[in-house]
Amino acid sequence: DMLQEGAAAYDILGPQTVLKIPATATGFTALSQLSPQMDCSVTGIYSPAQAAVAAEGGAKYAIAYVNRATRLLGDGISLVKSMADVLAGSETKILAASIKSPDEAVAALTAGALHLTLPYDMLQKMTFHALSEQTVQDFNQEGRGLLIDKS
Repeated sequence: DMLQEGAAAYDILGPQTVLKIPATATGFTALSQLSPQMDCSVTGIYSPAQAAVAAEGGAKYAIAYVNRATRLLGDGISLVKSMADVLAGSETKILAASIKSPDEAVAALTAGALHLTLPYDMLQKMTFHALSEQTVQDFNQEGRGLLIDKS
């Protein structure tokens, strides 16, 4: 049962606990009971209406699976934008998941996501730009002192 699991998780981890609750009728019922006591996120949101229910139920985060929504609905970024419109002025923040490229990450943030969850290799891809690498090389050759220690 979600209520018992949520309470047990909170007992172990304390106030930094953020429960992950599915965007289903059962999940939203659990959210309304758990959110007054601990932070909750609602995951698997595929419509702005679900985001609105998550906010009204007290969710701290509304989680959209961006790439999955693109595959299943046609446009995951549009989903994030619609969620942002619905959640404007609320305390609920959008967390974008299922990010498959740096461009998709930026598009999700531009559309209104305030947080991303992504694998480490995606974070590494987001830190790279060929022109940045070239600039460091150029400055090093010209003696401008941008020596980067790669150890």
